Amino acid sequence: MFNIALFGAGRIGQVHAVNIAGHKETRLYSVIDPHLTSAEALAHQYQAKIQTTEEAMSDPDVHGVLIASATETHADLIELAARHNKMIFCEKPVHLDLERVRQCLTTVKACQVPLLVGFNRRYDPQFRRLKNLCDASVIGKVESLLITSRDPSPPPAEYVRVSGGMFRDMTIHDFDMARFIVGEEPCAIYAQASNLVDPAIGLAGDIDTAFIVMKFPSGVMATITNSRRSGYGYDQRLELHGEKGLLTAGNIKENSVEFWGESGCTAAKPEHFFLQRYRDAYIAEWCHFVDVMAGRAIPETSGIDGERALYLADKALESLQSGKEIKLSR
Repeated sequence: MFNIALFGAGRIGQVHAVNIAGHKETRLYSVIDPHLTSAEALAHQYQAKIQTTEEAMSDPDVHGVLIASATETHADLIELAARHNKMIFCEKPVHLDLERVRQCLTTVKACQVPLLVGFNRRYDPQFRRLKNLCDASVIGKVESLLITSRDPSPPPAEYVRVSGGMFRDMTIHDFDMARFIVGEEPCAIYAQASNLVDPAIGLAGDIDTAFIVMKFPSGVMATITNSRRSGYGYDQRLELHGEKGLLTAGNIKENSVEFWGESGCTAAKPEHFFLQRYRDAYIAEWCHFVDVMAGRAIPETSGIDGERALYLADKALESLQSGKEIKLSR
């Protein structure tokens, strides 16, 4: 049984708490959050301890840490955990500054502890099946990838100001997915974007509607389309085209019932948001981390994946600001 210290008792921390408690090999041992009321509520729910950061890191009964706290705390907590020989699961991103990410990963490497970065979409059963079929050459040589990712509603401007911007906060998942599906590092990126959804987002210095095109060394092209607003639910789709055919992964709907009548067909909307859409992905992701802790696997989404996704986000922003295609290093 692995004892887990959970950093962050907010929305995503609560998702992880369910999965930690629900796995037969893990126990939610302690909760750490500066907002004591939230920490106490979660700890009471799972009969866990309340600890400070220092107590959790120095506690020999803590085997692993799950970092779901504020973004600006991630790199520091990762380094602390690594130095205390804890196994580490951290929600994306490692940090919003690329050099800070690289410093952090150097520490992790020196301490020789496993680090898994939470790009949960790789563990989604639908996307994973598409990837497996691609790897089995069902569609032959891959030629193009289209990733559609639209949130149901925009975040408040207060969040936008501290998020690092849409490319680092939202599109970062799609950058990782493109690398995962294609299986290569892109060699060029071009981005265009607008502020169409909420003027407050523009006033905060960000965009809310974007298209990004990436080219890979093999010639494969990947297009990402993002919006902070979707009036019909959480829109998450993949379309992978190859020489022998097409693989698609569509939206997961609220239910599968359709009504057919004289006026046409009525069907349910896509799931409302990521908590519902990626429920199975979060479970599979945690199961994988348990395998990592038990020595049955190595992290599929490592710190390097976190670094590369952030690098692509930075270069997409550079392209947007310059209006030019940006060549990428490998």
